[in-house]
Amino acid sequence: MKIKQTVLSYNKFTNDTLIIPKRFENVEYNGTRIPGVKEQENLRLGANCQLFAYELLKEMKKELPNFRSSDLWEDNIYTIKIENNFIQFDIILYHYKPEAYGAHIALYLEAGKVLHLSKENKIPMIEAHNSMLNQEKYRYCIGVKRVLDISNLKTEFTI
Repeated sequence: MKIKQTVLSYNKFTNDTLIIPKRFENVEYNGTRIPGVKEQENLRLGANCQLFAYELLKEMKKELPNFRSSDLWEDNIYTIKIENNFIQFDIILYHYKPEAYGAHIALYLEAGKVLHLSKENKIPMIEAHNSMLNQEKYRYCIGVKRVLDISNLKTEFTI
C-alpha cells in the first residue's frame, strides 16, 4: 500500500488519527543518503530506510543520534528494546541474517502494519509485519526499539 494521503489511519480504540506530513509521501529511495549526510532534512534529495525513519521520528519529536542499525540496536540511552505491546513509531529492524549490522529499518504504525522505504519499492510503503517476514531479505526480525523521551532528563555534573 503506497502512502497516498497524509492521514494514514484512525485508531477507533484511542480516537487518534495518525498523520504523516506530506513531505514524507513520495520520498525516493537513495542509498547514498544516510543519516548524517549533508542537508539531511531535505528529503527531496531522497533517503535510505534509516534517514527516512529518523527524519519522520524527528518530525514526531522523537530525535535520535545518526545511528547505524547496529548502533541503534546496541543503544540503551535513547532507546529501549520492546518485546510486545508495540506503539506507533516503534522502530523495527529486519535483515536477511540474524544480526543488526546492516539491518533494514521500518516504523510500526498499528494493527501489525509498518511503514518503510526500500530500494525495491522506491517510495515509502505500508506493509504487514508478517508480509515483511515472508520476504527473504527481511526474514529475520532483529527486534523492536522504542525512542525514549529524554527531553526531561537533567544532567548534573560534579567537578
